[in-house]
Amino acid sequence: MKYDLVYLAVGAVLGAYVRYQITGEGFFIGSLPISVLLVNIAGSFILGASSTAVSGLGLDGRYTIFIGIGFCGSMTTMSSFAFESVNLIGVGELATAGADIVLNVGGSLGAIILGRALATVVFGLA
Repeated sequence: MKYDLVYLAVGAVLGAYVRYQITGEGFFIGSLPISVLLVNIAGSFILGASSTAVSGLGLDGRYTIFIGIGFCGSMTTMSSFAFESVNLIGVGELATAGADIVLNVGGSLGAIILGRALATVVFGLA
């Protein structure tokens, strides 16, 4: 408990750095923003895999603080996703906004499921 804030802070700094590196330039396919989609899906996959491994292997809860809350929490971004989607709606790109919403939400949920499944297989947690 004494060092929980350190684990959280180090994870958050690393996650923010990764997010900045991926989203700094802003990748697009047409008008569809891809950078935020990538960090949200990658972070969800990492969260699904790590949370399953931590609980299934009985690892120290500080791994969850470091990876789940710190790293994934600062790497992923609901606010940027919402901002981009609202901007697309604002300029009349309704189909692209819809795709952005479906891909971010569906992709993130799917990535959690895939991460959990992979960790279950890799660590023999079935």
